[in-house]
Amino acid sequence: MSAAWWIKLAALAGMIGPFFFGVVLTTLTILKYDFLLSLGWHPLLAPTFDWPSGLALGEYGWIMTATFLLSGSMMIIFASGLRLSLPSVRPALIGTLLLSLAGLALMGIAFTTDPTLRSTPATWHGRLHDLSFVLLGLTLMPAMILLGSAFRKDDNWINLSPYTWITVALALPAFWLKGAAFYIFMLAVLIWCEVIAFHLIKPALKPPSLTGTART
Repeated sequence: MSAAWWIKLAALAGMIGPFFFGVVLTTLTILKYDFLLSLGWHPLLAPTFDWPSGLALGEYGWIMTATFLLSGSMMIIFASGLRLSLPSVRPALIGTLLLSLAGLALMGIAFTTDPTLRSTPATWHGRLHDLSFVLLGLTLMPAMILLGSAFRKDDNWINLSPYTWITVALALPAFWLKGAAFYIFMLAVLIWCEVIAFHLIKPALKPPSLTGTART
């Protein structure tokens, strides 16, 4: 498979993955609203209390588990295509590597979480779930920061550099602050992936080795 075809495949993965994740997340939240409330979740007062991880518990839980796996794998494919489209500079190499690791971490969130309110000890899969969530935060945000820098090195991408850094500025505090701000993190990152993937699939966009548009 040529680099151009792989980039197109990666772009499709980058567009389908976030959209699919958002649709499943929204649908299951509506369907399992009462169940989430029973876990201690509340859309405004406690929006991150066993959410979205709690969607993998109970009825239809397997759908959320599969979504974590599929979305994570598509993020890895997306990162590999993005790597091919960017010049071989350190921020691009490290940034796409971290984005791939973020995809692995998202897949790791498929390990079933433990309910916060429980009378039993933490399980091994619950611990792996929590560890994967931490790793997602430690890889995704640095990846976006470095990619913002890498975008400045290529005329095809330079206009998306400030947008990427603005997204990080909104998403980073929202990720760690939790509360209703977590919705901002989710929305900002999903939209960023869609925007970058849409740009990646543009017919005129080719690997830098074919265009010679890399900046020094």
